[in-house]
Amino acid sequence: MNGFEAIANILKKEGFEWMACFPANPLIEAAANAGIRPIVFRQERGGIMAADGFSRMLASQGKRGVFCCQGGPGVENSFGGIAQAWADSVPILFLPAGDRDPDIEPNFSAPKNYGQITKWAASINSAEDIPNLMRRAMSALINGRPGPVLLEMKGKAMVQTIDNIDDYSSPQVTLSAPNSNDIKSAVSNIINAKNPIIWAGQGTLYAGATNELKELVELLQIPILTTMQAKSAFDERHPLSLGSANRTAPKTVWHWLKESDLILGIGTSWTKTNFAIDIPEGKTLIHNTNNLTDISKEYKTDIGLLGDAKLTLEMLIEETKAQLGSTKRNNDSIIESIAIIKKEWNEEWSGLLNSDQTPINPYRLINEINKAVDHENTIITHDAGHPRDQIMPFYPATVPHSYIGWGKSTHLGYGIGLAIGAKIANPDKFCVNFMGDAAFGMAGLDIETSVRSGNPITTIVLDNGTMGGYDHHQPVAMSKYGAGNMTGSYTTIAKGLGAVGINVEKPEEIVPAIKAAEKANKDGKSVLINVKTKQEDKFSIY
Repeated sequence: MNGFEAIANILKKEGFEWMACFPANPLIEAAANAGIRPIVFRQERGGIMAADGFSRMLASQGKRGVFCCQGGPGVENSFGGIAQAWADSVPILFLPAGDRDPDIEPNFSAPKNYGQITKWAASINSAEDIPNLMRRAMSALINGRPGPVLLEMKGKAMVQTIDNIDDYSSPQVTLSAPNSNDIKSAVSNIINAKNPIIWAGQGTLYAGATNELKELVELLQIPILTTMQAKSAFDERHPLSLGSANRTAPKTVWHWLKESDLILGIGTSWTKTNFAIDIPEGKTLIHNTNNLTDISKEYKTDIGLLGDAKLTLEMLIEETKAQLGSTKRNNDSIIESIAIIKKEWNEEWSGLLNSDQTPINPYRLINEINKAVDHENTIITHDAGHPRDQIMPFYPATVPHSYIGWGKSTHLGYGIGLAIGAKIANPDKFCVNFMGDAAFGMAGLDIETSVRSGNPITTIVLDNGTMGGYDHHQPVAMSKYGAGNMTGSYTTIAKGLGAVGINVEKPEEIVPAIKAAEKANKDGKSVLINVKTKQEDKFSIY
């Protein structure tokens, strides 16, 4: 076999069942011959986004996305998607072709240029190196801080005959756990704190640790918030849930972050970003992460718990039981306080959530989505900008992976690819992306990919005819020249791409449209719901 066939053979052995790709790479044919389904997207970033969504869904079950593309312009055009995966810690195996000598300018060197946004990057210069390099790539993919891994396939090497494929062996998943003394100290500090809270990151989802997270919360009887990336790691209907934190969040998040004296971070990098809430000063910080460089990176760590989130939670649960004994912590006042603040918050937002305005207020749209969908059997994701900031606080995530929260880097158009990847991972779920009209312009053609590949999704477009929020940053450009304003019939585009297009102009039309979309998805048809909305500049920030 040649190098491409060898890699396809290894991918099959590692359990890859499909491969995102665009537009051409000899690995596509080799993968097809090996029984791995290639799905060609309309652009490189679309394929990477779908691999991303698939990995977010199933990495805890040992499955991850893979993407391949051509060398030169293909690998150059893939940069944005891989950068997004790096920022959000998403494991993707990236296999670009490499056809030119990278040492001759201006040829593009994938390992050199991607070195800062991948966990590991290398080139195949000889076919006999494939077993070793693929083992190293897979080891990087499945261990430690999640992130994209790159292995460039040089054309001259890949056409060589390989006779040492049996040298390949699957790498071991290696997990670490914190020091037991640090666990004892952490639990003692939590029990003796006045107002402790838990801050859960997406490491809890990757580790498959949501049951352990719930057990610890209920054992300690303390409030919990999740990061945007971890939204769905804890049922937001639970009386101890504060909700999820983007730069917008429920009022309960803002209140308890301010009032807390100790924060236990589980499976989080605690990286400061424009799309999250900073930790206020004066808190005792207990930090669990599987990445050593996160400890005391942005905030001074008082107790570091380096290790896998699930193993760490198991140790914390055991130690909590040992220290508490048969004592039951009183939670009545905490639960009552959370309920009171939630009630105040809901009353404050009731006017917008139930608004009869036309064009439709985005918060009314979100409220109607909540009424229309079965949260346990729906996977929803937001896009960048106002859609993210508006839906994050008000859509309650219930079961693990029922919401894909993302955004340390915020590329417009990400939602469509994520929804396709989620649908591939969960074909029986109703997969929805909530996006603005500007975002649709970045990635809308991949609705055709969802149609062609048989992975029907629903796209809800907030059609307000402008780039929401940009008026404040470029008032003259917007008012004098209309910069950032946009027009078009998105349902017409959807129909032209083989999907169903539904126009919504009145609030009472929203629920029937979503119900119709869900039925159409079950019948194998993708749907775009175009909702005429107004620009709304109020956000849940306190």
